[in-house]
Amino acid sequence: MDSRRPPLAPAYRTLPDHVRHWAETTPDRRAFTFVDHPAPNSRGVHRTLTWQRLDLRVRALAARLAEQAEPGARVALLCPQGTDYVTGFLAALTAGMVAVPLYPPGLPGHGDRLVGVLADARPALAVTTGRVLEEVTDFCERARVPVLAADRVPDAAAEDWRAPVLDPGATAYLQYTSGSTRTPAGVEITHTNVVANARQALAAYRADAQPVTCVGWLPLYHDMGLVLSVAAPVVRGLLSVLMDPAAFLHEPARWLRLLAAHPRALSAAPNFAYDYCASTVTEAQKAELRLDGVAALINGSEPVRPGTVDRFHAAFAARGLAAEVHCPSYGLAEATVFVSAARPGEPLDRFALDRDALAAGKALPARPDDPRAVLLAGCGTPAGQRVRVVDPVSHAVLGEGEVGEIWVQGPNVGRGYWNNEPQTRRVFGATLGKDAPGGWLRTGDLGTILSGQLVVTGRLKDLIVVDGRNHYPQDVEATAQDAHPAVRRDRLAAFGVPGGGGERVVIVAEHARTTSLADIDVPSLARAVRAAVSARHGLRLADVVLVAPGAVPRTSSGKVSRALTRARYLEGAYATETAV
Repeated sequence: MDSRRPPLAPAYRTLPDHVRHWAETTPDRRAFTFVDHPAPNSRGVHRTLTWQRLDLRVRALAARLAEQAEPGARVALLCPQGTDYVTGFLAALTAGMVAVPLYPPGLPGHGDRLVGVLADARPALAVTTGRVLEEVTDFCERARVPVLAADRVPDAAAEDWRAPVLDPGATAYLQYTSGSTRTPAGVEITHTNVVANARQALAAYRADAQPVTCVGWLPLYHDMGLVLSVAAPVVRGLLSVLMDPAAFLHEPARWLRLLAAHPRALSAAPNFAYDYCASTVTEAQKAELRLDGVAALINGSEPVRPGTVDRFHAAFAARGLAAEVHCPSYGLAEATVFVSAARPGEPLDRFALDRDALAAGKALPARPDDPRAVLLAGCGTPAGQRVRVVDPVSHAVLGEGEVGEIWVQGPNVGRGYWNNEPQTRRVFGATLGKDAPGGWLRTGDLGTILSGQLVVTGRLKDLIVVDGRNHYPQDVEATAQDAHPAVRRDRLAAFGVPGGGGERVVIVAEHARTTSLADIDVPSLARAVRAAVSARHGLRLADVVLVAPGAVPRTSSGKVSRALTRARYLEGAYATETAV
């Protein structure tokens, strides 16, 4: 039987130390549950590891890894979502190796990225499961990487094996960035980094003193999924309930059922997922939900849209969901993941800002009903770290209401990029002013401080500059998707391309799955998009390209990749699509 409140977390500096602690002190408590959905109408099959069982499986696999590679070697995790992924990750750390959280080669649309990451990380071996062993082995043969199936290692392998003493400052894993604006790079996250960030997140979401259940469908190869669904539960001794991302996408009500079924559920999702739930969960599905026990829902997409929060709450308020559980947050892989967060139990801080002033680097208030206002949510305050908004050119710290690059400093900031010292110095070794100490992380994100809240406005590299004025692409995209119902929400990219008289603006958008291209009046759609963007942003679109669902590339974390969309557009990849 589980007691509701786990013992106080010890002050260990590595995740393997925490696993051993919980296995010794609370052996029969549930640690990880994976809810499988083997059929379209499945309500879920639960598979659970206790802390004692998890510790045994971790030690058995770590012993087998130690037979095949030396401490410090990279271990690629090519497992499907599930408890074997958790075991593989923790076993690599326990053996003193460097985990590389990835995914099986069958993940649609990410094969090329997987090839590139393996070439960069140069793993000594890969860990997978028996279910996908054949396809992983075939894939890894080209890279000459041996493969080990975690679920085929016997418990007896743990006998007489002694784990090495870990250096908390050593690299625990390589977190490859999602590549939304550039080629993916491996961030070196140390044992100390991940434990520190787990503690920061637990404190920020008020899970350090009160019992919660971590419920998640985010992929474990993604930074937020890994920290919230693995690291934080291991540090605090909490139950983590996992499901597959594909199961969520097939039927989002499955996620909500798990939230309703577990006391004080803490979960996270990107902005689009909340819109997706609000628009697709049926009234019959809602009727079976009780969401009054949800502790916190993290929205980790930047910038967070207040309208999405409002739609989600309106859809589920009748099922007991409190408005104050929604927590807009900000983070990035280079900082392990979590940087700042709105706290549960507090109302959403929303800001209506003048679009023209924002483009000029000033966050000035506007009327919320002004059609030219930009509506943004505050991402709370830093979680146990220092945050500054800095002029990206002069490196001077900016005052409240001034827009600049977000810089971060704290024990959670990674060591740098794997095998890329020049980029590490540029991004991780920034200095505030001429004589100030360095060691600041340049995030590449733009934001400002308003009423003590961090407000994220966009990506520095994504800015569209036309006639000397800055335009945020996500702002243009929001206007475009609201202009016509056939434009698929959150599946479009706005970007600038070179032109004769300066930068030209292009939008590539998927059409909604609910209609076919033949049924869409494309010229009418393009006129509506052009008129809306012109009226709201003063921009003349050079091209509006309507493409099939799935044609706009996304990163491994599910965000639209504007950089890759732009590259494909310039290569002529969309020449056969409907451009108007």
